[in-house]
Formats: sequence, structure tokens, C-alpha cells
Amino acid sequence: MNPLKVTAHRPWKLPERLWVMKQRWLDLLFAHWPVRYDELRQLVPPGLELDIFDGYAWIGIVPFRMERIRLRGLPPIPFANAFAELNVRTYVTMGDKPGVYFFSLDAAHRLAVMAARRFVYLPYFYADMRVNRRQTGHIDYSSHRRDGRGAAVSLEAAYAPASPQFVSTPHSMEHWLTERYGLYTFDRQGTIWRGDIHHLPWNLQSAEAEFRHNSMASGQGIRLMKSKPLLHFSHMQDVWIWPLVKAEISS
Repeated sequence: MNPLKVTAHRPWKLPERLWVMKQRWLDLLFAHWPVRYDELRQLVPPGLELDIFDGYAWIGIVPFRMERIRLRGLPPIPFANAFAELNVRTYVTMGDKPGVYFFSLDAAHRLAVMAARRFVYLPYFYADMRVNRRQTGHIDYSSHRRDGRGAAVSLEAAYAPASPQFVSTPHSMEHWLTERYGLYTFDRQGTIWRGDIHHLPWNLQSAEAEFRHNSMASGQGIRLMKSKPLLHFSHMQDVWIWPLVKAEISS
């Protein structure tokens, strides 16, 4: 099966232009907290509509590791084809295309951070990161930012799947949070750009997690509610990425 031929689950068609990068994401945790709309609205560029579900905007803190990173037509990138990453994100729409907006992306590879900041306008930061997968399936994950361009935030957590795998159903919260096929960012001139991505529907599991330390959101000036986060785990996802285009509202 060619995943690029499986598109019925997508909210819009694949781009006609060629994809430029492929990655594999592993041992990913979706940890989500509700946030009051007014508190988050001021932190998102005005050209983007901040999405809400059940009356709240949502913050996702998403630790994972990636491997098999390669550019189209080339083998895996030497010395830069596997490393950990940690995202702080929320959910937005421009026109008829829902997507992800990143407040920060921490990565354990200096070259990847430099390239992403320069070429795709994403707020990447270098961090000292450690990921260990126990025989029990639990993931021990630590990240400590070492990049002076951002706050000195960190995450110390352990997490694991806690249910059989399932695919989210349309209109469910799990589907709303995870089945997003674009990202939005902006350059120094304030122009908003969209990056298209593709993957198969997420194979999710409910998850359990212990957050021993978590300052990832507070470092962005975001206050998380004290309620328990909504947790989901995914073992593996292959992802195709297209070059950025200027985001425009469809007529």
C-alpha cells in the first residue's frame, strides 16, 4: 500500500507539487490541556482563527523522537536522521484549512534547529534531550533547553500506552486534536505561511503519564489548567512534508 494514495481521510486534496521531506515519528505522546480562549488569542497571529472545542482552546505538549529523516530523492541525512523533538502547539484555521500553530519546537540537533529557523520560519530551539524506552513499554523523556533565544524550559516525564489501538472517529475530540494536515507559521515581515503534511490516520492509544516537571507552556506565558491532561499515545507514524506556501483564504 502506498500511503500517498490513501487520501479519503484528508480534509483537502494532496498538493499537486512534490513533497520535499519524509520523517518517521516514534513513541509520541499527545498531552492536551484546555485553555481559556481569551488567554490564548493574544498569543496567536491575528490572521489565524483560534479553534475551540467544548468551549476552550487547547494546548498540546507533544514529546516524541524521529528517525529516517530524508529529503526527496536522497538517502537519510548523515548524522541528522534521528533525534528527539518536543512541541508546544495549539489549533487554528485559516480559510477552510485547519492546522497546527507551534509556540515552540525543541530538538536535540543543532543543525536541524538552524535549518528549520532559517528555511521554514518555525520557532525551533536546541535542547539537551534523553529518551529511553523500557522493556515494559514506558518511555522516560527529558528535555532541557540550552538555547538562549528562548526561556529556559524543561520537561521530565514518563508515559506509556494504556489501551488497545484505535482510530479516532470524525467529530470526536481525538480526531479534532490529531487529524490535522497543515501547519502555520509566519516570517519576520508577518506573512503567514502554510506547510502541508500527509500521513495515514493516527493509530492512537489512551495513555498514562507522570509529569515530574513541566515548564514548557509557562515558558511561553501560557497557564495550564490544573485539570488532568487528555493523554494519547502513538507508537509510529510516517509523515510526508511539502514546502511552505503563502497562506491565503480560499475564495
